[in-house]
Amino acid sequence: MDQALADLEARPAGAVVKPLVERARGALAAIADADQNRTDELVTALAWSLYRPDRAEALAKLAVEDTGLGNVKDKIIKNQRKTFGTLRDLLRAKTVGVIEEDSARGIVKFAKPVGVVAAVTPSTNPSATAVNKAMMALKGRNAVIVAPSPTGFTTTSATVTAMRNELARIDAPPDLVQVLPPPPSKDATQSLMEAVDLVVVTGSQDNVRRAYRSGTPAIGVGAGNVPVIIDETADLDDVARKIAASKTFDNATSCSSENALVIVGSIYREAVAALQRAGGYMCKGDAVPRIRSLLWRGRTLNRQLIAKDASVLAQAFALPDEAAGARFFMVEENGYGPEHPFSGEKLSVVLAVYRAADFEDAIGIVRHILDYQGRGHSCGIHTRDSSRPSRLAQSLDVVRVLVNFAHTFGNGGGFDSGLNFTLSMGCGTWQKNSISENLNYRHFLNITHLVRPISEDRPTEEVLFGPYWAKYGR
Repeated sequence: MDQALADLEARPAGAVVKPLVERARGALAAIADADQNRTDELVTALAWSLYRPDRAEALAKLAVEDTGLGNVKDKIIKNQRKTFGTLRDLLRAKTVGVIEEDSARGIVKFAKPVGVVAAVTPSTNPSATAVNKAMMALKGRNAVIVAPSPTGFTTTSATVTAMRNELARIDAPPDLVQVLPPPPSKDATQSLMEAVDLVVVTGSQDNVRRAYRSGTPAIGVGAGNVPVIIDETADLDDVARKIAASKTFDNATSCSSENALVIVGSIYREAVAALQRAGGYMCKGDAVPRIRSLLWRGRTLNRQLIAKDASVLAQAFALPDEAAGARFFMVEENGYGPEHPFSGEKLSVVLAVYRAADFEDAIGIVRHILDYQGRGHSCGIHTRDSSRPSRLAQSLDVVRVLVNFAHTFGNGGGFDSGLNFTLSMGCGTWQKNSISENLNYRHFLNITHLVRPISEDRPTEEVLFGPYWAKYGR
């Protein structure tokens, strides 16, 4: 073992973290007087460090080598698309000095940094998530220390190096962005979470719970398991193309990837046929229990098979020759819960397909799926009936309901979606999250409220209590 690495392993986690936090605070002091233009330069530097075509490609290749998850082509797209969209959102926002004035209420709001941020990142997006969070943090004039997933450590470390080099190129303190040194460990991540001013966690729910218990203000996000309804009014070939593109993107590594399709019975056969034309293969007979036994080890997903190419899965599942060219695989399901694992998140190009009697039954099926896994996260619907999406939004415990979207490309922000670009989706108290929206720059700001006197706003007792008195008496 390399002696330097051995020395690092022998050091207490707190001793590893302390100098990182000290350097981060020094970098914060150096940009304390940065105006909006300079702040936006910092953000743009981070964006360019990953968006640059050769860098986006190199880090995509490294991510697949490092983690074994996803595919290079789509990771290049993700690295660039998410970074470009996030930069668009951030450059449109004001985060320095006065950011809002309400003369009627006599309130002026000033933006201030939150300080040093710990950004815990997942193996599924080891480059894009690190840059996405760092951009949002620096937009608030904060410093960030990244705690990578052990599986994605090499890629995330290379990504942080690229960000630091780009900051140095514009004469900004590189220590605005740092990464925990090797070897990655839960102890080091825990010490980091306890030492900073804000923790933002994307990844395992164990890390999310640890963050909330750290004693530091924390933002954690929840697990996905997106169910999508296809009703009898939908354009089935258009729906199938969208679902195929979304489900297969980066081999279904996104938490926003469709995991279950709930199809209204009157168009079930036609919908399945459209999905088959778009590259889906319906698994039948003894293939179904074989897939279940291979894709899960007990109740845990088999890491050797998640986020793999469809051709790899077809061979692993011993599917017939006609499945060899499929883009994704479908399995008919009618139950929910641990005894029906296809009703949960699969992190693979495998879709559960449910047949609903009608739209009301479809809502009930979606509710059952979410109650098992993914409650709070998201669901979708493909329909031409303008009233049905509102019915879903009113009746289901989810933060996002997407209408006629390729779900992966709209849920975390899109150029045809009003949601802000992010790789971290809050799920509200339904998944014990502190936010019920997409993570964005506002979560990285403290706000000072300047309050001046206004004309007295004191209604009469009759105005406030009158309706109550009239109905119930005094």
